[in-house]
Amino acid sequence: MKMIPRTVVSQSLTKTAKRSFSNNAYRQADFTHAVIGGGVVGLATARALVQHPSSPSTLLLERHNAVGTETSSRNSEVIHAGIYYGATSLKTALCLEGKEKLYAYCESRGVPLRRTGKWIVGQNDIQVEALERMYDFCTNEIHVPVKWVGREEAQRREPEVKADKAILESPTTGIVDSHALMETLLGDFENAGGTLALTSAVVASRPLPGKYGVPGGGGWELDVRDTSTGEVSTITAETIVNSAGLGSVDIHNMIVPAERRKKMYYANGNYFSYPASTPKVNTLIYPAPEPGLGGLGTHLTLDMGGRIKFGPDVEWVDSPDDLSVNLARLPEAIEQIKKFLPGIDETLLMPDYAGIRPKLAKQGAVALGKGFVDFSIGKEEGYEGWVNLLNIESPGLTSSLAIGDFVRKMLRRPAVSHPAIRMTKESKRENGEWDILLRLLLHAFTAVLFLFLMLLSLVILSMLFLSSAFPLRCSRLSSTTYGTLLTTSTLNLTPTLKW
Repeated sequence: MKMIPRTVVSQSLTKTAKRSFSNNAYRQADFTHAVIGGGVVGLATARALVQHPSSPSTLLLERHNAVGTETSSRNSEVIHAGIYYGATSLKTALCLEGKEKLYAYCESRGVPLRRTGKWIVGQNDIQVEALERMYDFCTNEIHVPVKWVGREEAQRREPEVKADKAILESPTTGIVDSHALMETLLGDFENAGGTLALTSAVVASRPLPGKYGVPGGGGWELDVRDTSTGEVSTITAETIVNSAGLGSVDIHNMIVPAERRKKMYYANGNYFSYPASTPKVNTLIYPAPEPGLGGLGTHLTLDMGGRIKFGPDVEWVDSPDDLSVNLARLPEAIEQIKKFLPGIDETLLMPDYAGIRPKLAKQGAVALGKGFVDFSIGKEEGYEGWVNLLNIESPGLTSSLAIGDFVRKMLRRPAVSHPAIRMTKESKRENGEWDILLRLLLHAFTAVLFLFLMLLSLVILSMLFLSSAFPLRCSRLSSTTYGTLLTTSTLNLTPTLKW
């Protein structure tokens, strides 16, 4: 069996280890789990898997030379309240759960965060109607605290903010240091025994057949290319979690037939910083959501030092490779910003950074929008041991810890009951329902066999008893008569089985 050495680098612990990855896919897998993608969701998922009490071996594959270099570090760093995505969506469920887990985790581990709150401002009657619907939705359906901010309170708290018609406040919104969060998640993962492989791009994947012939039932084989040397090695894992972010659809399309392949759309978001000390704002400011828009609109956010930044806008691009700020978008950004913060000095706005959001549709960032697409998290139909995390855009950062736990439970349980996931017959079998049926049949057969053996034992004991008792009590019977009696008794005691 040929063994391929590969360097596995752990940045957080500053150590280098050698591990041999096997080319023989039919022996014991190299890892229990392999997570593709080292963004915040991949880190949270790998952490959740490796911390399971069974201590499974878990590999985290990241194609860059550091974790979290793409979408996870190029966003607004907002802890969202979960108020935009509809009552039954997976985005809402995981955002609400993830928000609570993220606040608790960061506060317990010393990850910097601020509970800033958020104002959503309405400038006209149409926007006020949207805010009223949002208020009713939060109050009556998902039970997330929101409140109206009166004009006097608004002037006292944020005198520079302009809202012509209404302000709806989300007090549970906040911000987090995403880089510190990812460093802490990575430390947890490695301290629990997880293995991080940097500069490791998955270039091919092959399902191995299992005992029922289901692809992937025998595990998975991945070809991994070292992006620094070009060397390709092969590893095996029992389960694969595709959390590749901008590359997640490419990874998904490796294993499915052509008619099931998906297309990824890339929404570039430009951010602009504002270094001036005035106007001073302490709350996140968002415009009222617009149905059909691919984002939440250019908004004002803060970093941990209180510095103001604006963005992101929505610029559809063909490739996720260009991460430069498009200065041609600045005039439109200024127009949007001045609607709620008219006192800014536009000459001081500076290009800051850009981030690309992976989307399965070109519209619909909010539930009211046409073409809204939810998180797509689930096992791949017709394949065993493969979980896709697709369309993980906002609120992915907020939902990250909840997504990790969700995937861990999904791999542990036969099925997932969330209404956003629809199980097919094939995926139900993939999730273990046939295994349960076979186990029940085996238990029934064992019980019948046990009863048969018990009855057979009684027959044998009766024969032994008769052979010793009848000569004493029926001494006058001839040997022929005795033999007939014994045969008749034996036959009467033999059970009749009906299948």
